[in-house]
Amino acid sequence: MEVFEVNSSGRVEFIDITERVRSVVRSAGAKRGLCVVYVPHTTAAVTVNESYDPDVASDIIATLGRLIPHKGPYRHGEGNSDAHAKASLVGSSETIPIVDGKLDLGTWQGIFFTEFDGPRRRRVRVTVAPA
Repeated sequence: MEVFEVNSSGRVEFIDITERVRSVVRSAGAKRGLCVVYVPHTTAAVTVNESYDPDVASDIIATLGRLIPHKGPYRHGEGNSDAHAKASLVGSSETIPIVDGKLDLGTWQGIFFTEFDGPRRRRVRVTVAPA
């Protein structure tokens, strides 16, 4: 398992970590298997989505903001209940196949660390399981 840090600069942000995950897979040397990307935080997540057009991430952020507004009738006293809900919806991990030593992502796909309560310094754990 490899761990790397991600620094967010805004409260809500999608940060493309695809190249960092690819680097871990290359270093592991697995030709086939699975790559698990895990975010050990309750107000951040990870997702696979389109990385070619940055408007896609902006649209997802806007949609989540409409579905789960920052200010709401929440009981949690820290003021970040929306971040917890958004992180739960997006999810804390992604599993990507490794084929011929590379992440088997689709043409337009990238891996995004999703920050919902930043700015913060966060960790991402990447585990490569050879087949």
